[in-house]
Amino acid sequence: MLAIGALLRSAPVTEPSQAVSDSPPEVVDLGERRLIERARRGDESAFEAIYRAHVGRVYGLCLRMLQDPAAAEDCAQEAFISAWRSLPSFEGRSSLSTWLHRIAVNAVLGRTRRKEPVIHAAEPEEMASAEVPVLADAMDVLDLEQLIATLPSGARHVLVLQGVYGYTHEETAEFLGIAVGTCKAQLHRARRLLSERMAS
Repeated sequence: MLAIGALLRSAPVTEPSQAVSDSPPEVVDLGERRLIERARRGDESAFEAIYRAHVGRVYGLCLRMLQDPAAAEDCAQEAFISAWRSLPSFEGRSSLSTWLHRIAVNAVLGRTRRKEPVIHAAEPEEMASAEVPVLADAMDVLDLEQLIATLPSGARHVLVLQGVYGYTHEETAEFLGIAVGTCKAQLHRARRLLSERMAS
């Protein structure tokens, strides 16, 4: 575990994914399954490859939910430490990225419940540079990130998971530990607030 801890402390959390995106999905999935099996057996180099492939999106998720780069980095590292410890229990019923996102959301919610103080609020440029799926909207990414940052945390969490990362109402509700109806209401609230703020 010492080497994994050293990896998590030394590798930059904001490093973009090193995954090969030109490969057909089934090749990447097969390679990832092999990495998972190797990592389950304690192969730290396999876990490092998993870390490097997913750290950008995990950090981006944490940053968008917390609005604090230092706290997001801590949560991302906490998520990967938890993933390393829990890898033997990963059953593959969901994709590895979904499983990692669930662990990261739990780390964020745990930090939010502890009400740890914000050390450094994220600048719009930091938010825009965090790895994120391609947005279909023509709006400038910096403007959108600034607007998302102004949302109340519940609405922001739901919007980030559904609107940015593409999770369903059911998946988002499960991640956040809320009812599906609450998830839908929070998404509606987030969209309404964003529309109002874009209009002004």
